[in-house]
Amino acid sequence: MTPLAGTLVDTDWHVDQLYDFAKQSGTSWLQARISRYAIDVNRPPDDRSLYPGQTSSNLCPTSTFAGEPLYSGVELTEAEIERRRARYWVPYHAMLRELIEATRARFGYALLLDAHSIRSELPRLFTGRLPDINVGTNDGKSCAPALSERLMNVLRGQDQFTHVLNGRFKGGYITRTYGIPGGNVHAIQIELAQRAYMNESGSDYDPWTAQPLKSLLRQLVAELLRFDPANP
Repeated sequence: MTPLAGTLVDTDWHVDQLYDFAKQSGTSWLQARISRYAIDVNRPPDDRSLYPGQTSSNLCPTSTFAGEPLYSGVELTEAEIERRRARYWVPYHAMLRELIEATRARFGYALLLDAHSIRSELPRLFTGRLPDINVGTNDGKSCAPALSERLMNVLRGQDQFTHVLNGRFKGGYITRTYGIPGGNVHAIQIELAQRAYMNESGSDYDPWTAQPLKSLLRQLVAELLRFDPANP
């Protein structure tokens, strides 16, 4: 891989730290421990596009979000992609399904929050500057409308962070696949613009800068945990 690949520039930096409070709420927690440059667990296993007609990344990317090559002098073969899929993608989704089923068996329903972040300006993927908080529900298909409305009411009640529902990011493979309201599984993706909590020119976590956003995320998660599909 190229030296640029080693910087992991397209990492969802520090999302685990932004949501670390959720672990104290009795929630299940599943975190990918391998870079999307190896394999992206939020992409379909057959590598079909989630956004037909728009530029998007692959299951096993060969370029950064900005279009710079990740490999130099070698080709990423189908055999290697299949090896990564079997070793990393399949176990991740097996565990995710297990957690969802266990939660649904215990409570009668499951709520899934898929948390991500990305640089706020990437002309190859979207025009202009991304809103700070991007909520995705697959255009309303992955959760009950009452749930997304409750989260959006929280966001409308503050003016520090910009936000949008089902804008450029409507939810990736995880949200679209597991969010089945009719099957008592409600899924939401939250994609954060990294400028809202860190200096995008680096990768260091700054608790002082991140604190206002973290406080808002606490409110969103609290609203999520209060939601009961039987009494929306």
